[in-house]
Amino acid sequence: MSILTRWPRNQLCLSIEERQHAVQAVEQAFAATLESLKVDIGLKEMFEEIYVPLAAWILARKRQLGTPLVLGINGAQGAGKSTLFNLLEVILGEGFGLRVVGFSIDDLYKTRADREAMAEAIHPLFVTRGVPGTHDVQLGIDIIDSLCADDPERITKIPVFDKSIDDRCPDFVWQEWIGGADLIVFEGWCVGAQAQPDESLDEAVNQLEGDEDPDGIWRRYVNEQLKGPYRELFSRLDLLLMLCVPSMDAVYEWRSLQEKKLAERVQYIYDTQQPTDHLRIMNENEIQRFIQHYERLTRAMLEQMPKQADVTLFLNENHKINDIRILRPLRDC
Repeated sequence: MSILTRWPRNQLCLSIEERQHAVQAVEQAFAATLESLKVDIGLKEMFEEIYVPLAAWILARKRQLGTPLVLGINGAQGAGKSTLFNLLEVILGEGFGLRVVGFSIDDLYKTRADREAMAEAIHPLFVTRGVPGTHDVQLGIDIIDSLCADDPERITKIPVFDKSIDDRCPDFVWQEWIGGADLIVFEGWCVGAQAQPDESLDEAVNQLEGDEDPDGIWRRYVNEQLKGPYRELFSRLDLLLMLCVPSMDAVYEWRSLQEKKLAERVQYIYDTQQPTDHLRIMNENEIQRFIQHYERLTRAMLEQMPKQADVTLFLNENHKINDIRILRPLRDC
């Protein structure tokens, strides 16, 4: 497999020796996975041609800033945000020696009980997690501020949300990070999203909005959240990276694959004779309806965000990076 897309040569920001060291670190970290999946040499080439240079570019930005850097990763469902974070964590951690910590906006989802209360008080659609308004924004702000603090003894607790039960895990299983970090990665489908013009909310974009939000109460509340609390949360970002999916059709397809993997996990639990009645797995019709909750904002981000993200990685229908756009190139690496 030949790599048609490479990180721009004038933005490599590292020597050949540094790149080789980082590539070796990531290959060693993922050696077992690559072997078990029988991955061809193409992915290994992408480490050297795309992911390691991207990590080095982020490192150069961090050095310019001189303080902990907060990186936002935006991408629709199934785009590969978690995989990208895992790669950057290994490259920047083991390859370049940074203290890297990350969490997802999904981990900030309000509890199911809280969302049920929102559904009762504001609009029934808020029982479904995902859209702005269904996250504990202040918790996210507090986590980022804590991780940026220069206190080696500080303990930052990061929540965990279990999608299979559609609820937040109890706090005794939350992750704990001690001290500060060099790089804080905050990933999520709507990270960095901006509010839409009010007039664009008049017309429904799909059947869900037309049938279940005909007066626009739900979508207007979501938009107001982007204008206020979420704007404050996203103002913490120093850099924004977007994984740009090719279309909404790809979102449906890739999100379906995620649900199938979750179903496989549930089947494994079932095979070990553990109870599975509490787990929530969606069928195809439920996935279609679920994605419609995200469709309006996803379409807006696909149009707007490549014009505002510092780096955009464009994905093709085969889930491969086929173009890279750097909005504000480094003048001196």
